[in-house]
Amino acid sequence: MSEVTHAQQARTVRAVVRAAAEGFHTWWTRRHGHAPPTGDTGARSLPPAPRTGPRADSALWRMRTTVQDEPGSLAVLCTALAERRVDILSLQTHPLAEGTVDEFLLRAPGELMATDLDRVISRAGGADTWMERADAHDLVDAPTRVLGLAARTALDAAELPLALRQLLGRCTIRQRPAAPVGGGGGRAAEGVPVDGTPVMGVPVEGVLEDTVMRLRAPEGGVIAVERPYLPFTPTEFARARALVELDGLLGPRLPRSQDVLTLPEGNEITVRRADERDLEAARAMHERCSAATLGRRYHGPVGDADRYLNHLLSPRFGRTLAVQTASGRVVGLGHLLWDGDETEVALLVEDKWQRRGIGSELLERLVGMAVEAGCASVYAVTQASNTGMVAAMRGLGLPLDYQVEEGTLVITARLDGGSVRERGELSRAGEFAGESGRGEAP
Repeated sequence: MSEVTHAQQARTVRAVVRAAAEGFHTWWTRRHGHAPPTGDTGARSLPPAPRTGPRADSALWRMRTTVQDEPGSLAVLCTALAERRVDILSLQTHPLAEGTVDEFLLRAPGELMATDLDRVISRAGGADTWMERADAHDLVDAPTRVLGLAARTALDAAELPLALRQLLGRCTIRQRPAAPVGGGGGRAAEGVPVDGTPVMGVPVEGVLEDTVMRLRAPEGGVIAVERPYLPFTPTEFARARALVELDGLLGPRLPRSQDVLTLPEGNEITVRRADERDLEAARAMHERCSAATLGRRYHGPVGDADRYLNHLLSPRFGRTLAVQTASGRVVGLGHLLWDGDETEVALLVEDKWQRRGIGSELLERLVGMAVEAGCASVYAVTQASNTGMVAAMRGLGLPLDYQVEEGTLVITARLDGGSVRERGELSRAGEFAGESGRGEAP
């Protein structure tokens, strides 16, 4: 058989397959519950606007609404959005016992405000509508985003709280120790932490209660996630639980990257990530620190500063950077701590290694991490007499707010990312931050 005959047969087969696919699509569209309705939708009709490409004055929105679980309900909603020239870029459905929660990523004309969209959705049958501005990061489809978050969690145990927040949107995440079982005394035995919030153990499968989900932490205790303005769906609960289970299966892990920097006097130091495995080295550094240095760090007389270290070094509560000498001794620690919706930075540098730029280097790197994590601001709790820490915060080149709370100074830096990223590039290139005029945290 000639090659021409083969080509003709191939074209015939492709035409038959295409015709069959088009016929199936037409049949499915007519049968499917979310097919466009053929009659009156009940929504206010507007003349369809001419379709053009994305406009420069368009805006991205994330929107979630609840519709009746009946044929055609979603189609009414989509038609109403189309009549207002709103593009649906992605759609997820979350079935509930009553109704269905539909989550949209929308591109709307710039002149449409949230109140306008809310009216459109309400007239089309949507209820309990919630929306917020989106950005280009939200253009990634849900499966790809979830896989990306899983990959980040697999590489770094400290990514779990951030991954949960990106997965679930604006929410508060706290980890609590579980109440001891059958013994112990005091408030811990009652399952009451320092802030007085009761903490109870949760079953292996976790607990979902409207706007709160509780998941069993891999190392014990409870991960509580709260989103007061929007109930969690069973789908979101299942995804969050899968991330926590993945984290538990992988065990302790940190990125292995480290930077070797040269101090102004010529000594080399290494800056790397740290976790609970550095506990003994951190305790040894505490023993070498003076009472004044520990007092500035922990804001008062501290008889046993080591009791803080397990919490500070745990990736569950943030990220820790360690400064290590050529001999392997840890001489500085910097912490980026997730504090509910806020982020705290804290530094401790051994006395003999202060005033060499180590504190400023740690602070810039921690703030750079906060920028990458999408934090809007970071704050440091210190004392007005700690001029080194105050100068280091000023050295970031970011807008700062100052507040005095209960005798301590709280400095909050609003993160625009620009100056932090520029300085970070210099540091990674080996230019150690120790030039004249820069503040150095003790």
